[in-house]
Amino acid sequence: MSPTLKDVANRAGVSTSAVSRTFTDGASVSVKMRRKVEKAAAELGYSPNFLARSLTTRRTKLIGLVANNFHNPIFLEVFDLFTCGLQDRGLRPLLVNLSNETDPAQSVRMLNQYSVDGVIVASSTLPPAFSKAFRDKQMSVVNTFGRYSSSPDVHVVGIDNMHVGRMAAAELAARGYRSVAFLGGPRAATSTQDRLQGFQAEVAQHPQMSCSYSFADDYSFQAGRAEMLRLAQTGTAEAYFCGDDVLSIGVLSAIRDLGLSAPDDIGVIGFNDMEMSGWENIALTTIRQPIRQIVDASVDLMVAMLDDPDRYPEARLFPCQIVERGTLRPRDNGS
Repeated sequence: MSPTLKDVANRAGVSTSAVSRTFTDGASVSVKMRRKVEKAAAELGYSPNFLARSLTTRRTKLIGLVANNFHNPIFLEVFDLFTCGLQDRGLRPLLVNLSNETDPAQSVRMLNQYSVDGVIVASSTLPPAFSKAFRDKQMSVVNTFGRYSSSPDVHVVGIDNMHVGRMAAAELAARGYRSVAFLGGPRAATSTQDRLQGFQAEVAQHPQMSCSYSFADDYSFQAGRAEMLRLAQTGTAEAYFCGDDVLSIGVLSAIRDLGLSAPDDIGVIGFNDMEMSGWENIALTTIRQPIRQIVDASVDLMVAMLDDPDRYPEARLFPCQIVERGTLRPRDNGS
Protein backbone atom coordinates (compact mmCIF):
# COMPACT_ATOMS: atom_id res chain seq x y z
CA MET A 1 0.00 0.00 0.00
CA SER A 2 1.08 3.58 -0.60
CA PRO A 3 2.59 5.33 2.43
CA THR A 4 0.23 7.66 4.29
CA LEU A 5 0.62 11.00 5.97
CA LYS A 6 0.64 9.15 9.31
CA ASP A 7 3.51 6.93 8.11
CA VAL A 8 5.55 10.03 7.29
CA ALA A 9 4.75 11.55 10.70
CA ASN A 10 5.89 8.40 12.49
CA ARG A 11 9.08 8.19 10.42
CA ALA A 12 9.93 11.84 11.04
CA GLY A 13 8.90 11.74 14.70
CA VAL A 14 6.46 14.63 14.32
CA SER A 15 2.71 15.12 14.43
CA THR A 16 0.46 14.51 11.43
CA SER A 17 -0.51 18.19 11.48
CA ALA A 18 3.18 19.09 11.04
CA VAL A 19 3.36 16.88 7.96
CA SER A 20 0.15 18.42 6.62
CA ARG A 21 1.49 21.96 7.11
CA THR A 22 4.73 21.04 5.37
CA PHE A 23 2.85 20.13 2.21
CA THR A 24 0.40 23.03 2.37
CA ASP A 25 1.30 26.15 0.42
CA GLY A 26 1.75 29.16 2.68
CA ALA A 27 1.60 27.23 5.95
CA SER A 28 4.04 28.14 8.71
CA VAL A 29 6.73 25.47 9.14
CA SER A 30 10.28 25.85 10.48
CA VAL A 31 13.17 25.04 8.15
CA LYS A 32 14.28 22.23 10.47
CA MET A 33 10.79 20.69 10.54
CA ARG A 34 10.40 20.95 6.76
CA ARG A 35 13.72 19.18 6.12
CA LYS A 36 12.83 16.39 8.56
CA VAL A 37 9.42 15.80 7.00
CA GLU A 38 10.65 16.00 3.40
CA LYS A 39 13.45 13.53 4.18
CA ALA A 40 10.98 11.04 5.68
CA ALA A 41 8.59 11.49 2.76
CA ALA A 42 11.38 10.86 0.24
CA GLU A 43 12.53 7.71 2.06
CA LEU A 44 8.99 6.34 2.09
CA GLY A 45 8.11 7.47 -1.44
CA TYR A 46 5.21 9.53 -0.11
CA SER A 47 3.30 11.97 -2.35
CA PRO A 48 0.64 14.25 -0.89
CA ASN A 49 -2.99 13.68 -1.92
CA PHE A 50 -3.99 16.98 -3.51
CA LEU A 51 -7.68 16.14 -3.56
CA ALA A 52 -7.67 15.31 0.13
CA ARG A 53 -5.73 18.46 0.89
CA SER A 54 -8.31 20.54 -0.96
CA LEU A 55 -10.85 19.64 1.71
CA THR A 56 -8.73 21.61 4.16
CA THR A 57 -7.47 24.42 1.94
CA ARG A 58 -10.71 24.76 -0.06
CA ARG A 59 -8.51 25.09 -3.13
CA THR A 60 -8.37 22.27 -5.68
CA LYS A 61 -5.88 23.99 -8.04
CA LEU A 62 -8.03 22.62 -10.85
CA ILE A 63 -8.53 25.00 -13.78
CA GLY A 64 -11.27 24.22 -16.26
CA LEU A 65 -9.91 24.60 -19.83
CA VAL A 66 -12.96 24.96 -22.04
CA ALA A 67 -12.78 24.76 -25.85
CA ASN A 68 -15.20 24.05 -28.68
CA ASN A 69 -13.07 23.36 -31.77
CA PHE A 70 -11.07 20.23 -31.05
CA HIS A 71 -10.77 19.21 -34.72
CA ASN A 72 -8.80 22.34 -35.66
CA PRO A 73 -5.06 21.44 -35.60
CA ILE A 74 -4.15 24.82 -34.11
CA PHE A 75 -5.67 23.70 -30.82
CA LEU A 76 -3.05 20.97 -30.44
CA GLU A 77 -0.58 23.83 -29.94
CA VAL A 78 -3.02 25.75 -27.75
CA PHE A 79 -3.64 22.79 -25.45
CA ASP A 80 0.07 21.97 -25.26
CA LEU A 81 0.93 25.53 -24.21
CA PHE A 82 -1.95 25.78 -21.74
CA THR A 83 -1.36 22.46 -20.02
CA CYS A 84 2.38 23.11 -19.67
CA GLY A 85 1.82 26.69 -18.56
CA LEU A 86 -0.72 25.78 -15.88
CA GLN A 87 1.29 22.82 -14.61
CA ASP A 88 4.41 24.97 -14.36
CA ARG A 89 2.45 27.26 -12.02
CA GLY A 90 1.32 24.38 -9.80
CA LEU A 91 -2.17 24.23 -11.34
CA ARG A 92 -3.93 21.29 -12.97
CA PRO A 93 -5.96 21.65 -16.19
CA LEU A 94 -9.33 19.96 -16.56
CA LEU A 95 -10.09 19.82 -20.29
CA VAL A 96 -13.72 20.30 -21.35
CA ASN A 97 -14.86 19.59 -24.92
CA LEU A 98 -17.74 21.84 -25.97
CA SER A 99 -17.97 20.92 -29.65
CA ASN A 100 -21.36 22.10 -30.96
CA GLU A 101 -22.24 23.52 -27.53
CA THR A 102 -23.48 27.10 -27.18
CA ASP A 103 -25.34 26.98 -23.85
CA PRO A 104 -22.95 27.41 -20.90
CA ALA A 105 -25.36 26.02 -18.27
CA GLN A 106 -24.16 22.42 -18.49
CA SER A 107 -20.49 23.43 -18.38
CA VAL A 108 -21.08 25.70 -15.40
CA ARG A 109 -22.77 22.85 -13.51
CA MET A 110 -20.03 20.35 -14.35
CA LEU A 111 -17.14 22.62 -13.37
CA ASN A 112 -18.96 23.55 -10.18
CA GLN A 113 -19.18 19.85 -9.36
CA TYR A 114 -15.41 19.55 -9.75
CA SER A 115 -14.91 22.63 -7.57
CA VAL A 116 -12.49 24.19 -10.04
CA ASP A 117 -10.61 27.26 -8.84
CA GLY A 118 -10.95 28.99 -12.20
CA VAL A 119 -12.03 28.65 -15.83
CA ILE A 120 -10.24 29.50 -19.07
CA VAL A 121 -12.56 29.65 -22.08
CA ALA A 122 -10.23 29.16 -25.07
CA SER A 123 -12.46 30.12 -27.97
CA SER A 124 -12.80 32.84 -30.58
CA THR A 125 -16.26 31.70 -31.65
CA LEU A 126 -18.30 31.58 -28.45
CA PRO A 127 -20.18 34.79 -27.56
CA PRO A 128 -18.94 36.92 -24.60
CA ALA A 129 -22.02 35.86 -22.61
CA PHE A 130 -20.62 32.32 -22.46
CA SER A 131 -17.63 33.37 -20.35
CA LYS A 132 -19.75 35.75 -18.30
CA ALA A 133 -21.94 32.81 -17.20
CA PHE A 134 -18.97 31.42 -15.23
CA ARG A 135 -18.25 34.78 -13.62
CA ASP A 136 -21.92 35.07 -12.62
CA LYS A 137 -21.36 31.90 -10.58
CA GLN A 138 -18.43 33.55 -8.79
CA MET A 139 -15.77 31.67 -10.76
CA SER A 140 -12.49 33.29 -11.80
CA VAL A 141 -12.56 33.29 -15.61
CA VAL A 142 -10.39 34.32 -18.56
CA ASN A 143 -11.68 34.34 -22.15
CA THR A 144 -8.65 33.53 -24.29
CA PHE A 145 -9.01 34.52 -27.96
CA GLY A 146 -12.18 36.32 -26.87
CA ARG A 147 -13.88 39.32 -28.43
CA TYR A 148 -12.22 42.61 -27.58
CA SER A 149 -14.12 45.21 -25.57
CA SER A 150 -12.84 48.36 -23.89
CA SER A 151 -14.94 47.43 -20.84
CA PRO A 152 -15.19 43.61 -20.79
CA ASP A 153 -17.32 41.65 -18.33
CA VAL A 154 -14.50 39.13 -17.87
CA HIS A 155 -10.76 39.14 -18.53
CA VAL A 156 -10.12 38.88 -22.28
CA VAL A 157 -6.76 38.01 -23.87
CA GLY A 158 -6.32 37.91 -27.62
CA ILE A 159 -6.14 40.10 -30.69
CA ASP A 160 -8.15 42.82 -32.43
CA ASN A 161 -9.95 40.78 -35.09
CA MET A 162 -11.23 43.88 -36.88
CA HIS A 163 -7.62 45.03 -37.29
CA VAL A 164 -6.70 41.59 -38.64
CA GLY A 165 -9.37 42.00 -41.33
CA ARG A 166 -7.94 45.40 -42.21
CA MET A 167 -4.42 43.95 -42.39
CA ALA A 168 -5.52 41.26 -44.84
CA ALA A 169 -7.36 43.69 -47.13
CA ALA A 170 -4.46 46.18 -47.08
CA GLU A 171 -2.05 43.38 -48.02
CA LEU A 172 -4.20 42.33 -50.97
CA ALA A 173 -4.47 45.95 -52.11
CA ALA A 174 -0.68 46.33 -51.93
CA ARG A 175 -0.33 43.33 -54.26
CA GLY A 176 -2.65 44.79 -56.87
CA TYR A 177 -5.68 42.58 -56.38
CA ARG A 178 -8.96 44.20 -57.39
CA SER A 179 -11.59 41.49 -56.94
CA VAL A 180 -11.16 40.13 -53.41
CA ALA A 181 -13.23 38.00 -51.09
CA PHE A 182 -13.52 37.05 -47.44
CA LEU A 183 -14.09 33.37 -46.72
CA GLY A 184 -14.87 33.10 -43.04
CA GLY A 185 -15.75 30.42 -40.54
CA PRO A 186 -19.24 30.08 -39.06
CA ARG A 187 -21.31 33.21 -39.63
CA ALA A 188 -22.32 33.43 -35.95
CA ALA A 189 -18.73 33.37 -34.67
CA THR A 190 -17.66 36.72 -33.20
CA SER A 191 -14.20 36.32 -34.76
CA THR A 192 -15.78 35.86 -38.20
CA GLN A 193 -17.98 38.92 -37.80
CA ASP A 194 -15.13 41.16 -36.67
CA ARG A 195 -12.65 40.01 -39.34
CA LEU A 196 -15.26 40.55 -42.05
CA GLN A 197 -16.12 44.01 -40.74
CA GLY A 198 -12.47 45.06 -40.70
CA PHE A 199 -11.88 43.55 -44.16
CA GLN A 200 -14.84 45.42 -45.69
CA ALA A 201 -13.85 48.69 -44.02
CA GLU A 202 -10.35 48.55 -45.49
CA VAL A 203 -11.56 47.53 -48.97
CA ALA A 204 -13.85 50.59 -48.91
CA GLN A 205 -10.70 52.75 -48.72
CA HIS A 206 -9.55 51.43 -52.13
CA PRO A 207 -11.97 52.49 -54.89
CA GLN A 208 -10.41 50.10 -57.41
CA MET A 209 -11.29 47.08 -55.26
CA SER A 210 -14.54 45.12 -55.01
CA CYS A 211 -15.37 42.74 -52.19
CA SER A 212 -17.57 39.70 -51.68
CA TYR A 213 -17.89 37.33 -48.76
CA SER A 214 -19.09 33.87 -47.79
CA PHE A 215 -18.95 31.54 -44.82
CA ALA A 216 -17.82 27.98 -44.27
CA ASP A 217 -19.78 25.73 -41.94
CA ASP A 218 -16.83 25.34 -39.58
CA TYR A 219 -13.17 26.19 -39.04
CA SER A 220 -12.02 22.99 -40.74
CA PHE A 221 -10.24 21.70 -43.86
CA GLN A 222 -13.35 20.04 -45.29
CA ALA A 223 -15.50 23.13 -44.71
CA GLY A 224 -13.00 25.39 -46.47
CA ARG A 225 -12.65 23.00 -49.37
CA ALA A 226 -16.42 22.56 -49.77
CA GLU A 227 -17.09 26.30 -49.71
CA MET A 228 -14.41 27.02 -52.33
CA LEU A 229 -15.78 24.32 -54.66
CA ARG A 230 -19.25 25.85 -54.24
CA LEU A 231 -17.99 29.36 -55.02
CA ALA A 232 -16.18 28.14 -58.15
CA GLN A 233 -19.51 27.18 -59.72
CA THR A 234 -20.33 30.86 -60.24
CA GLY A 235 -16.83 32.29 -60.64
CA THR A 236 -13.99 33.09 -58.26
CA ALA A 237 -12.38 36.25 -56.92
CA GLU A 238 -8.75 37.12 -57.64
CA ALA A 239 -7.77 36.57 -54.01
CA TYR A 240 -9.27 35.29 -50.76
CA PHE A 241 -8.70 36.13 -47.14
CA CYS A 242 -9.62 32.98 -45.23
CA GLY A 243 -10.46 33.43 -41.56
CA ASP A 244 -8.22 30.55 -40.48
CA ASP A 245 -5.23 28.59 -41.84
CA VAL A 246 -7.07 25.28 -41.84
CA LEU A 247 -9.82 26.86 -43.98
CA SER A 248 -7.10 28.22 -46.27
CA ILE A 249 -5.55 24.77 -46.74
CA GLY A 250 -8.97 23.41 -47.68
CA VAL A 251 -9.31 26.26 -50.19
CA LEU A 252 -5.89 25.48 -51.68
CA SER A 253 -6.93 21.83 -52.07
CA ALA A 254 -10.07 22.88 -53.94
CA ILE A 255 -8.08 25.27 -56.15
CA ARG A 256 -5.78 22.43 -57.21
CA ASP A 257 -8.74 20.17 -57.97
CA LEU A 258 -10.15 22.91 -60.20
CA GLY A 259 -6.96 22.78 -62.26
CA LEU A 260 -5.80 26.15 -60.94
CA SER A 261 -2.91 27.21 -58.73
CA ALA A 262 -2.03 29.76 -56.05
CA PRO A 263 -0.84 32.40 -56.54
CA ASP A 264 -0.81 32.22 -60.37
CA ASP A 265 -4.60 31.99 -60.72
CA ILE A 266 -5.97 32.77 -57.26
CA GLY A 267 -4.27 34.38 -54.26
CA VAL A 268 -4.86 33.11 -50.73
CA ILE A 269 -3.94 34.61 -47.35
CA GLY A 270 -4.77 32.79 -44.13
CA PHE A 271 -4.74 33.49 -40.42
CA ASN A 272 -2.98 31.89 -37.40
CA ASP A 273 0.32 30.63 -38.84
CA MET A 274 -0.07 27.11 -37.53
CA GLU A 275 2.90 24.79 -38.09
CA MET A 276 1.35 23.04 -41.08
CA SER A 277 1.09 26.36 -42.96
CA GLY A 278 4.87 26.49 -43.27
CA TRP A 279 5.22 23.03 -44.79
CA GLU A 280 6.92 23.20 -48.19
CA ASN A 281 3.98 21.67 -50.05
CA ILE A 282 1.60 24.29 -48.56
CA ALA A 283 3.72 27.45 -48.08
CA LEU A 284 0.71 29.54 -47.05
CA THR A 285 1.07 33.30 -46.78
CA THR A 286 -0.76 34.11 -43.57
CA ILE A 287 -1.21 36.43 -40.61
CA ARG A 288 0.53 35.18 -37.48
CA GLN A 289 -1.42 35.19 -34.23
CA PRO A 290 1.02 35.28 -31.25
CA ILE A 291 -0.47 32.23 -29.58
CA ARG A 292 2.31 31.62 -27.07
CA GLN A 293 2.15 35.19 -25.73
CA ILE A 294 -1.65 35.03 -25.53
CA VAL A 295 -1.59 31.76 -23.60
CA ASP A 296 1.17 32.97 -21.24
CA ALA A 297 -0.78 36.16 -20.49
CA SER A 298 -3.95 34.13 -19.86
CA VAL A 299 -2.17 31.90 -17.36
CA ASP A 300 -0.65 34.96 -15.64
CA LEU A 301 -4.10 36.53 -15.32
CA MET A 302 -5.58 33.32 -13.91
CA VAL A 303 -2.84 33.08 -11.27
CA ALA A 304 -3.40 36.74 -10.35
CA MET A 305 -7.14 36.16 -9.98
CA LEU A 306 -6.65 33.20 -7.67
CA ASP A 307 -4.85 35.61 -5.33
CA ASP A 308 -7.31 38.46 -5.98
CA PRO A 309 -10.72 37.15 -7.12
CA ASP A 310 -12.13 40.69 -7.27
CA ARG A 311 -9.54 41.87 -9.77
CA TYR A 312 -11.24 44.23 -12.24
CA PRO A 313 -11.71 42.67 -15.72
CA GLU A 314 -9.26 43.85 -18.35
CA ALA A 315 -8.55 43.23 -22.04
CA ARG A 316 -5.03 42.41 -23.20
CA LEU A 317 -4.41 42.60 -26.94
CA PHE A 318 -1.37 41.39 -28.89
CA PRO A 319 -0.29 42.50 -32.37
CA CYS A 320 -0.30 40.18 -35.39
CA GLN A 321 2.06 40.17 -38.37
CA ILE A 322 2.13 39.08 -42.01
CA VAL A 323 4.15 35.93 -42.74
CA GLU A 324 5.26 35.91 -46.37
CA ARG A 325 5.35 32.54 -48.13
CA GLY A 326 4.03 31.56 -51.54
CA THR A 327 0.26 31.95 -52.01
CA LEU A 328 0.08 35.66 -52.91
CA ARG A 329 1.70 37.36 -55.88
CA PRO A 330 4.47 39.86 -55.16
CA ARG A 331 3.68 43.39 -54.04
CA ASP A 332 3.36 46.05 -56.70
CA ASN A 333 6.50 48.13 -57.13
CA GLY A 334 6.32 51.17 -54.91
CA SER A 335 3.66 49.66 -52.63
